[in-house]
Amino acid sequence: MGLAVFSFLVIFLLIGSAGLILFYREAMLQRIAAVTTERAKPKGIKGTFQQTGVQLSTVVEQFERILPKSQEEVSVVRQRLIRAGYRKESTVKLFYGAKFLSPLLLCTLLLVSGLGHYSPFFFYIVVPVVGFMLPDFWLTNRIKKRQKQITLGLPDVLDLLVICVEAGLSLDQALIRTAEEMRITRPELSDELGIVALEQSAGRPRGEAWKNFSDRTDVESVRNLVSVLIQSEKFGTSIARTLRVHSDTLRVQRRQKIEEQAAKTTVKLVFPLVFFIFPSIFVVTLGPAIIIMMESFQKFFK
Repeated sequence: MGLAVFSFLVIFLLIGSAGLILFYREAMLQRIAAVTTERAKPKGIKGTFQQTGVQLSTVVEQFERILPKSQEEVSVVRQRLIRAGYRKESTVKLFYGAKFLSPLLLCTLLLVSGLGHYSPFFFYIVVPVVGFMLPDFWLTNRIKKRQKQITLGLPDVLDLLVICVEAGLSLDQALIRTAEEMRITRPELSDELGIVALEQSAGRPRGEAWKNFSDRTDVESVRNLVSVLIQSEKFGTSIARTLRVHSDTLRVQRRQKIEEQAAKTTVKLVFPLVFFIFPSIFVVTLGPAIIIMMESFQKFFK
């Protein structure tokens, strides 16, 4: 066991040394640039946190280079990060860097706490695998939360679009106004609608911009909305009426889902009733009777 711990420490030190060699040159170049170039540095606690965040991101990006990855895998990860709301180019490097650092951090934590001595198999195999998959679990959870917020806020956005269109604005202007109004209450949808407005301002066709919106979010209600808008534009029907009907449909679907979940509660309550509530009831009701019977049999056999 001691030899295994010593081997792990040697491997950890070698990997750490390799990481230091990787980003040592870039750190030196940054120091030289900081000395030769006059830049205003933020002061106070806020500036300290910003500098710390930049340094941590630099370290993680350097560790990211160690992981082998193909271009297809990078594109899939970038698409998932976009669906989670992270569009910067550096987020892909941070994600892969986190996948490399999290197993090392978990193993170090177990080694310091002493829990690894009780189960070497769990320490050397299970924990690194869990640490490697931990960023994927976090990203999946973040995507689901964002998709849920988009689904819940879509009817409100459609109502505001209807009001703006009926007030005399075009669909593009109504989209910009809705994105501004929803910035506080629905930041996820405001962000996505702002991107659609920017794409249309850059000259991209309306149908293509809305299709990109559905691809970024990967939400069923958004895909239905995009298909409805494209058909309405193709056949020349009223945009306001189409949006109002679709908003009412989304609210009906939400109410039906709530009723479905409420109907499932009776079936879901069977398991806690059988395994937790019924045994306690049996103990309370039959326990005194069993005690009296045992005392009676003891007196009888005496």
